[in-house]
Amino acid sequence: MVTRVATVAFEGIEARAVDVQVQVSPGGVNFVLVGLGDKAVAESKERVRSALIASGLALPNKRLTVNLAPADMPKEGSHYDLPIALGIMSAIGAIPADALGGYTVLGELALDGAISTVTGVLPAAVAANARGHGLICPAACGAEAAWASAELEVLAPQTLIQLANHMRGIQLMAKPVAAMATMPPNLPDLRDIKGQDMAKRVLEIAAAGGHALLMNGPPGAGKSMLASRLPSILPPLAPRELLDVSMVHSVAGLIENGALTDRRPFRAPHHSASMAALVGGGLQAKPGEVSLAHRGVLFLDELPEFQPQVLDALRQPIETGEVLISRANHRVTYPARFQLVAAMNPCRCGRATEPGFACKRQPNERCMAQYLARISGPLMDRIDLAIDVPAVSAADLTLPAPAEGSAEVAVRVAAARLRQRDRYDALGMPAVMTNAAAPPQVLDDVVRPDASGLKLLRDAADAMKLTARGYHRVLKVARTLADLDGEDKVARLHLAEALSYRSRVSDSV
Repeated sequence: MVTRVATVAFEGIEARAVDVQVQVSPGGVNFVLVGLGDKAVAESKERVRSALIASGLALPNKRLTVNLAPADMPKEGSHYDLPIALGIMSAIGAIPADALGGYTVLGELALDGAISTVTGVLPAAVAANARGHGLICPAACGAEAAWASAELEVLAPQTLIQLANHMRGIQLMAKPVAAMATMPPNLPDLRDIKGQDMAKRVLEIAAAGGHALLMNGPPGAGKSMLASRLPSILPPLAPRELLDVSMVHSVAGLIENGALTDRRPFRAPHHSASMAALVGGGLQAKPGEVSLAHRGVLFLDELPEFQPQVLDALRQPIETGEVLISRANHRVTYPARFQLVAAMNPCRCGRATEPGFACKRQPNERCMAQYLARISGPLMDRIDLAIDVPAVSAADLTLPAPAEGSAEVAVRVAAARLRQRDRYDALGMPAVMTNAAAPPQVLDDVVRPDASGLKLLRDAADAMKLTARGYHRVLKVARTLADLDGEDKVARLHLAEALSYRSRVSDSV
């Protein structure tokens, strides 16, 4: 007789159904595990054996065969321990034969029978709910699984013995409750930044529309300070965004104690990051920084210091909002709808724009051009807003703190984003939540500049030699400026300001 237990295998954030089949048959004492598992799966035999012994059970003195079906699908991770152990317990009569029907199971076993935390519980819970199953997972992950659905039956035991007692009706377990992580209340505030009024204005525009932003300025001008304060003016994740972001973080193992957070991700990898670290990949095709920043911010400081091929790998996810990772044994798609914010110095030493400074190697303009040339033209063309951030003078630093801080700016950003969400919902595009993500085919409907605005746009497009992508990005920024002003129509003033932020990009492409 074959005992079956349902579990999952992960392909990106998708949880594919896996059938754990356990058979106890006469023959030499042996424990055979098949089904194209990796090293962690192969080692599960010893963890299962020790956990059963610690729980007062022993493997039968017969031939024990465990198959993970479908056999041609790669299986990775330690979450197969618990379904294998429960299949064996059912086969030897330690738990009722029908107790596992209708459950998807995942969890890692410790040698003493405790059930340890695993990654991917939220996608597994969503998949189980879609199949009409309940979920059995580690106790530390129960709060995470509860987010999948209020109707989902979740069992979150701490040990094998506790789960076996529940199956036999000796002990009942309480249903886990979905939990939110408590985040530190104070974020870096825009009030800390003195001067840089133009940079703060552009930061607000970028936050309101989700636009890509490049800040160019000498060392110490405040570029990193400005970027670090962007999370303080971004609205919290909407409910549909929360689950979307948490699915990626669950697979990556970034959810602590099963509690989700509605704070938007802010990822700031070092410029030595590899391509696999930035866009995803590696032996197990794990999500990279672009996916971990999904629905949030990816901040790249010292942009020209990144490897050119690594930066160019950002071009596709910026456009499509997802990244496809192809390996010899993997083909995985991760979401990557992130807001790119980058900072750079004007040249290698950073002093080219300093009054009276003359580079010893070559003219300042050539030095700056060579440094900027490390960023490819196609990537620069995907940046909506590019500004110069001048050095802050001593007179600015002695001024009192500005009256307006992050709280006041956040109110305007939230109102602008609400207008955008309502607009694209009305157009039947609920997945589009910012102007930056709007497809080109709807821009004519949502922008509709007046006659004078159209003339300005035509003249500027010819003078600046805007590409089709650059033209559309100017429209998106203009739409965001109108949303910040609470206007339904995009005026000439909005287009003129959007073009002023595009001029530096056009000079660099």
